[in-house]
Amino acid sequence: MKTLKKLLTSKTFYLSIGGLISAGVIFVLLMDFVIMPKYTNYNEGVTIPDVTKLSLEEAESLLTDYGLRFEVHDRRAHSAYPANYVIDQSPSPRQLVKPNRKVYLTVNTESTPQVEVPNVVNLSYRNARLQLENSGLTIGSTSYESNRFKNTILRQSVAPGDTVDRGTAINLVVSDGLGARIVDVPQLEGLRLTEAQQQIMRAGLRVGPIRFEPSRDVTPNTVLSFSPNVAELQEGETIELVVAERFDAREESETGAIIDDTTSSTPPDTSQIDNSEN
Repeated sequence: MKTLKKLLTSKTFYLSIGGLISAGVIFVLLMDFVIMPKYTNYNEGVTIPDVTKLSLEEAESLLTDYGLRFEVHDRRAHSAYPANYVIDQSPSPRQLVKPNRKVYLTVNTESTPQVEVPNVVNLSYRNARLQLENSGLTIGSTSYESNRFKNTILRQSVAPGDTVDRGTAINLVVSDGLGARIVDVPQLEGLRLTEAQQQIMRAGLRVGPIRFEPSRDVTPNTVLSFSPNVAELQEGETIELVVAERFDAREESETGAIIDDTTSSTPPDTSQIDNSEN
């Protein structure tokens, strides 16, 4: 007890406490105003100058004066610029960035770069477009011809493997999903759904929307009717089916018909199945 009283009345004790508090305050101030600002470049920034329409040499000098780095990211031909002039930059001008930030430049070249044309025949239109864009090419005109594989590239205007100027437009001939032949429409009424689907695809036609209707007298999953109910169609056209289901079918217990699409690489479209009468 005497020791504690002596400590609390000691001038040295209070001087030590005051010293620790002062050291803590000084440390916090140093962190806030000296150490952290230097570490994070706080309140410092560089406004990126516009170096487009300048020669590469002038752009390099200007960016260096601003405390920035640069890299030639791409070279391509542009008739509006002289050779070795900057035609694009990233980040764009007037953005505020940290010192020493790298600016990526696109520079005009004297001659147009050459690229090899990829083979896009038999690809989907979407994949063909991606292949051409990745090769630095563009899609020109697009025309359509009859073929049962819809949106598939049938021909391209420049042969695969040829070397052309970057940016060249490649014309494409695309399948419209319809064949050139006229085919017989099979008789589908009374067939099981899976058998009807197989018959449709064997004939070169497509399975379209399938609608289910309750029926007391017909076995579930049996085709009641189809449309268009005609003798002949153009290859690749769509057949819609109306299929029987249990008259007392309930949505919570009835899973509906099993659709067998294993006979074709193009699955039947069941997105419009109508179960509203269940």
